[in-house]
Amino acid sequence: MLELRDADVFYGKAQALHRVSFAVTPGDIVALIGRNGAGKSTLLRALAGAHALSHGERRLGGEDITRLPTYVCSRRGIGLVPENRQIFSNLTAEENLRLVEVLHPRGYWTRERVYALFPRLAERRKANGVSLSGGEQQMLAIGRALLANPHYLLLDEPTEGLAPVIIDAIIAAIGEIHQQGTAVVLVEQNFKVPQMLATHFHLIDSGRLTWSGPAGQLDEARDLLIVARH
Repeated sequence: MLELRDADVFYGKAQALHRVSFAVTPGDIVALIGRNGAGKSTLLRALAGAHALSHGERRLGGEDITRLPTYVCSRRGIGLVPENRQIFSNLTAEENLRLVEVLHPRGYWTRERVYALFPRLAERRKANGVSLSGGEQQMLAIGRALLANPHYLLLDEPTEGLAPVIIDAIIAAIGEIHQQGTAVVLVEQNFKVPQMLATHFHLIDSGRLTWSGPAGQLDEARDLLIVARH
């Protein structure tokens, strides 16, 4: 289990998360929903170790990993695909993927399996990151995270700004990743995506979790989300 316990996160003097307790277990696809600026991305980055906690704990499998740096969290099985993708634009797609292979132990996910998951990326493997389309960059960012063979994959707005055909490919890929045993935490403004995939939903507003429940209770979350947006 990957979890936050009573987590506070600040940006300078501004508090972004308020005593948030959140957990994802193997086998889950968890969606974080809420209005823009509610704290969804901050929670995701706090889970990955990319944001320091000013209070509370980050735990993995019962172990306190609060003070571990992000790269160690990655090697422990927490993969983050940030909203801005953060690929190396001066390297080819293949070089971006090879770099992860050097730094992480081998597992189920290999370059060959990433290319099978994203055939378009295989076609563009020799292209520099800067010349890839937005959809191709997103495929590369997800593929790069997979090569670390994470137990938990954290996706921040994976379909933002993408064409419908690419969104469908990303949805199918997330389903395949989950089938291979990886738990997924998803932040996504396009509600179609978590609606098709998520097993559990968490509503966050003003840095606080205000509702949590299984997909079958989603109508209750929708009502609260409408209230939060006003």
